[in-house]
Amino acid sequence: MNMQIIAPDLAITKPHFKVLDGLRGLAALAVVIFHFMEIAVPDYNDSFIAHAYLAVDFFFCLSGFVIAYAYDHKMLKLGFKNFMKLRLIRLHPLVIIGSLIGLLVFVFDPFSQLYQKYIGQLPAMFLGSCFMIPYPVVPERYFNLFHLNPPTWSLFWEYIANIFYGLLLFKISNKILWILTVIAAAALVFEAQRSGYLGVGWGGDNVSGGGIRVFFSFLAGMLVYRSKWVIHSRMNFMGIGILLLAVFMIPFSKSLNPFMEPAIVIFYFPFLVALGAGAGVKRRAGAATLQDRICKFSGDISYPLYMVHYPFIWMFMSYVEAKKPAMNEMMLITTVGTLVLVVFSYAILVFVDEPIRQRLKYILIKGEKKNS
Repeated sequence: MNMQIIAPDLAITKPHFKVLDGLRGLAALAVVIFHFMEIAVPDYNDSFIAHAYLAVDFFFCLSGFVIAYAYDHKMLKLGFKNFMKLRLIRLHPLVIIGSLIGLLVFVFDPFSQLYQKYIGQLPAMFLGSCFMIPYPVVPERYFNLFHLNPPTWSLFWEYIANIFYGLLLFKISNKILWILTVIAAAALVFEAQRSGYLGVGWGGDNVSGGGIRVFFSFLAGMLVYRSKWVIHSRMNFMGIGILLLAVFMIPFSKSLNPFMEPAIVIFYFPFLVALGAGAGVKRRAGAATLQDRICKFSGDISYPLYMVHYPFIWMFMSYVEAKKPAMNEMMLITTVGTLVLVVFSYAILVFVDEPIRQRLKYILIKGEKKNS
């Protein structure tokens, strides 16, 4: 392939939707707090952020929108092979970094010796996590598809969505996209009725639910972009962020979840994506600059925060099991731990992830030069 095609795709990207960047980080932060709360308050009925698992559906919808926005117009020139190279460069370093952190925390967890039971399976667990091959092998901790770094389950489905996009979805008509989205919505409703809620896809006993979740939300995000459903308004990041956080704080209800959750994912999240894409920015008194910085920081840390936080949740769980701390102590750990993880994630981004991605891009461009 000629360098005139791929090199600009590596060096130049279309402008970001700043508010959407900010919302992605806000959702990632909610996921971290939710995971702390799962340990501190295992009963969702008592959690103030019980519906933050729906953040994954928001991520999938946002991904469909952003991928269609970034690549619909250039997939024919770019090609499937180079598209997947770009996605791997963007996503996979943190998959491996999160797996390595997960391995180290699992082995050196000062409050648990659980790793000794699985020491013979550690190489397979690590390789499965790095290469996203599901390997649910630790029933003591919820039978996650990827025990060393459980959030990898959503990246597994993200990659599958990207593969389908690069092979097929980018070239289907809007009519076909509508039909597929409606079918996916029906499947989502069915899954919510079958499972009782949509917090599925992460475990060996509910893996198919993840495919259904990404099937609808990724297509819905594409549909928002393709249909130009951008809602122009003067709302800012804070206002739309409150609308997003409100979903995560809806009380958990076994009777309402099978109806409420699909309604949120099918109608409300695409609406928020459309609203965030068209959000106006106030220009008075430096407010725009402050919002831009907040949204950029939030967007920058969203993926590393999501991909490196969970091994420390396992350590928190080991501490709770071993020490039986009081609720006020667990709330303090949750607060401080979340702040520390934000800082840690930013450090991983700046000192590890970004340098690796820059190097991989350089290697890719250099390889294309040799082949041209």
